[in-house]
Amino acid sequence: MARKHNWDRALQDAINSISIQPSLIGYISDGIALCGKGCVSDARAAFDVASMYTEQDSQILHFLLLIKAIALFDADHHDEANLLLKKLTAGCPHADTCMCHIVEAYLRVQLGIKASDGARYDEAADHFAAALDSSNLFSKSDIHEIYEDLVVLFGWDIKSLWLTAHQKRCHALLRAGKLQDAVKSYQYMMVSSDENTRADCLDWSKAFIEECRAFFLTDGDTALAASKFDSAIDLYSAAIDLDTTSDTTFANRSKAKLGKMLWEDALFDAQKVTELNPSSHFGYQLTHTALLGARRYDEAIEAFKIMLSKLDDSPDPQIRDTRQQYVSPSEAEDTIRKAALDELENAPLRLLNTSTGLLCDRVAQVNAFKMTPEYNELVSFLTKDSNFRTERIKDVVAMYFRCVLLSHRWEEAEALLHDIQDKDVRELNGLGGIVKLQSFCKVARDAGYRWAWMDTCCIDKKSNTELQESINSMFVWYHHSALTIVYLSDVPPSSKYDALAKSEWNRRGWTFQEFLASKVILFYQKDWSLYLDDRFPNHKESPAIMKELEDATGIDARALISFRPGMSGAREKLQWASKRITTVQEDVAYSLFGIFGITLPVIYGEKKQNALGRLLQEIVARSGDITVFDWIGQPSEFNSCLPAHITSYTTPPRTLPSLSEDHIHTQFSSLQQPVPTDLALKFYDQLEQLRAPRFANCRLHLPCISFRVTEVRRRRGQARDTPITYRIKADGLHDLLIITEETLVQFSRAKPIRQRFLIVRPWDRYLLGVPNFAGQPDFADDTESIEDWSEPESPTDDSQMDDSDELPGGLPVEEEPRSRALRLLVRLGQPFDAFLLAQQHVGEYKRIASDHNIIAQIKDITSVDNMDVGTVEIL
Repeated sequence: MARKHNWDRALQDAINSISIQPSLIGYISDGIALCGKGCVSDARAAFDVASMYTEQDSQILHFLLLIKAIALFDADHHDEANLLLKKLTAGCPHADTCMCHIVEAYLRVQLGIKASDGARYDEAADHFAAALDSSNLFSKSDIHEIYEDLVVLFGWDIKSLWLTAHQKRCHALLRAGKLQDAVKSYQYMMVSSDENTRADCLDWSKAFIEECRAFFLTDGDTALAASKFDSAIDLYSAAIDLDTTSDTTFANRSKAKLGKMLWEDALFDAQKVTELNPSSHFGYQLTHTALLGARRYDEAIEAFKIMLSKLDDSPDPQIRDTRQQYVSPSEAEDTIRKAALDELENAPLRLLNTSTGLLCDRVAQVNAFKMTPEYNELVSFLTKDSNFRTERIKDVVAMYFRCVLLSHRWEEAEALLHDIQDKDVRELNGLGGIVKLQSFCKVARDAGYRWAWMDTCCIDKKSNTELQESINSMFVWYHHSALTIVYLSDVPPSSKYDALAKSEWNRRGWTFQEFLASKVILFYQKDWSLYLDDRFPNHKESPAIMKELEDATGIDARALISFRPGMSGAREKLQWASKRITTVQEDVAYSLFGIFGITLPVIYGEKKQNALGRLLQEIVARSGDITVFDWIGQPSEFNSCLPAHITSYTTPPRTLPSLSEDHIHTQFSSLQQPVPTDLALKFYDQLEQLRAPRFANCRLHLPCISFRVTEVRRRRGQARDTPITYRIKADGLHDLLIITEETLVQFSRAKPIRQRFLIVRPWDRYLLGVPNFAGQPDFADDTESIEDWSEPESPTDDSQMDDSDELPGGLPVEEEPRSRALRLLVRLGQPFDAFLLAQQHVGEYKRIASDHNIIAQIKDITSVDNMDVGTVEIL
C-alpha cells in the first residue's frame, strides 16, 4: 500500500500487524506510512521503537537507519535525511558502506528528477553527476539481498540505477544548453557500457542523438544567421560528430567557414556535400565560392559550370528556374568586355603598360586585362544580384584601366611612335625624350597605375583620322584620367616659390587645356621630385600652388579648379588663352576645342587666321554670344568682325560699374517726357523677332540696332600723324569718342550734310531673357557635366521664347504691357539710353536696376524713331 502511496491503508495495516504481534517489520511499516502522511515526529518514534527489535545486531540496526533516512527523504526532509546518511557512511562497518552509497545514489537521482521537473537543469545535472560518483563505489556484484529488501519496501530498481543516472544527466545537460557536455556524457556512457546495456538502450540512444542534433543544428543556424561563425562551426561540428551522413550539416559548416575566410576548410566541407549528394547543385556552388576565395579561379569556373548543369538537369522546376538568376562564364566575359570598352571610350587610343613597357592599342589592353587575376575573379564571380554584379564589374574595370597622362613642354629629341612601337620602353637606350618617357612610366608605376600616356609617342601622326580624333578628344582624355603628371623640365630641384609661374609649361597653349581638364594634378621638377615638396595628393587642392598659378595667370583659382567646358563665358576664356603660345600656328585654335566643348575638323596647313576664325564662328553660331566681337587689334582675313590673332583678346571683357540708388533716381528723374506704351512695345517686338548671330560662307549675319549720327567733330590740337579722335553724337546714345586713322566727314545739326551716317551696334538676344548672361565665369553658372555634354543649339528659333519665360533674376515676361516694356528696356542698359517710360515707374526701375547693376546712361530722349533694328551682313 505504501508503494501505491495509499498511506491510510498502509498505516492501518501496520497498526494491525503490530497489534497482532509487535515486530521490526511492523514498526518499519508504521514509520514509512507515517512519513508518507507527513507525520514525521510520529514516524521518528516508530523507527525508535523498531530499533528495540534489532537484537542489537549492527547490520540490522544500520539497515533500519537507512530505511529511516529514505522515509525522511520521501517526506521532503532532505537535509535531515542527508545528514543521517553521511553519519551512517562515516560510522558504519566497512561491509555496510556499499549500502550507504547505493542509497545516496538513488536519493541523488530522485533529487535530480525533481530538479528536472522544475526546469532546474543545471542543478539536476549536478545531482545526477553526484549519483554517478556514488554508484562508482559499488558494483552489481555488491548488490545482494539488500536489493530485494529495498525493492519490496520502496519499489526501487537498483540494477538500472547507473544507466538511469547517465541518461538523466545527458538530458539535463542538453536542456541546460550545455550541448558539448551532453554529448561527452553520452559518449562516455556508451564507451563504459557493455554490449547488453547498449542493446537495451538502443532506442533511447537514437532518440537522444537526434535530439542533440536538432539542438546543435538549430543553434548553429542561429549563430550562422548572426555571423557568429566560430560558434556556428563548433555547433555544426558537434552535429557532424553525431551523424556524418547529413550533407546539409556539412553545407552549413562550409558556409560558416566561408564567413571566416577559411577557404580550404570550407572547400573540404563543400566537396563532402557533393560526395553525399552528387545530384545537388549546392555543393558545387559552395565549392565555387571556396575556390574563388582561395584565388583558384580556373577551378572555380569549372565548379561553376557544373553547378549550372546541375540546375539545368534538376527535376524540380523551381530549382531549374533559379538558373535564370546566374550568368554563365561566356555571358560574364561578354559583359566584362563591354564594360572594359566603355571604360576605354574616354581613354587615349594607345596606352603604355607600365608593367611590361609595351605600347598597347585597345585590343591589346583588353587582352592584357584577360590575363590578370582581376579578370578571372570577375568571370568566376557569382551573385544573384545583377545590379551588384554590374557595379562590381564597373568598379574592377575602372580600377584596372586607370591611366596617368603626362602634361609637358615638347623639347628636342622627343620619343616618337616609331621609336617605341613593339619595344619595351624600359630597355631602350637614349637621351632626352626616351629618358623622360622612362621616368614618367616609373613614377606612374610606383604610384600604382598600370597605364600611362605621353602625347609625343602614343599618337600616330601619320594617320589623319587618328590625329583628328586625338585632338578633338584630348580634353576628355585628360578629364577622365586618374592623374595628370605635369613635368616641369625647366624647374630645377629645390626650386622656390614662383618657379612654376616662370616655367615655359605655364605659357604653352596645349598645357593650358591639359591643366583645366584634369581633375587630379601633380607637378614634378626636373629631377622628378614633387614641386615645392608639396605632399598634397592633388596639387589643385594645394593653396600654395594654386595661389602661384592664380597670380601668374590672373585667373581666379576657383575658375581653374572648377572649370567645365562649354560656351558660357566665351570672351573670358578667350582672354585666358590670349597669352598662350603654340609651336604650330593652327594649334592656337585647336588647343581650345576642348575648352569650348567643340568638335571641328583639324586641317594643318590652313593657317592661324582660318583656324581661329572657324573656332570663333562656331562659338558665335552655337551660343549667340556677341562678346566674341569685343576685341582690339588686326581684323582677320577670315571675317573682318573677328580678330586675326588670339592676342586681340588680351584686354579683359568690358564690365559695367554698379550705380547707387541715389544716382539712378537722379538720372531717371531727369527724363523730360515719357514714351507711349505702344511705341515701346513695338520696339520690344522688333527686338524679339531678331535672329541670333550666325555665319554662312564666312559671312556673318549679325542682328543690330542702328542710331542716326547727328554730329561728327574732330578734337582740336591733334598732330597729323597720330590717330585722330572724333566726338560723335547720335540719337539715343551718349556722346562717343572714336579713335581712328581714317579721316571722317565733320558735320552737326547746325551744319548738316546730305549723306546719312549711322552707328550700328550688335544686338545681344540674351537680354530678352536667357537665364544667364554670356560672359559670366564657368564656375558660377555652368552646371553641365562633362560626362554628358550636349552642344547648345544656335538660338535662332523664335519659338524658344514664350510669354511664360522669365527674364534674368526671375522677372516674369507675362505682365502688364507698360511694365513689361519697362523691364526689357531697363535690361538693355547699354549701349543706348532706353529708359523710355515715365516717372510713374521710378520706384520699380530702381529695384530692377539695383538687382542687375544696370548702368543708367540717361539723356533727353523724346522718341525712339531714330532707332532701327535689323540684320547686317558683314564679310
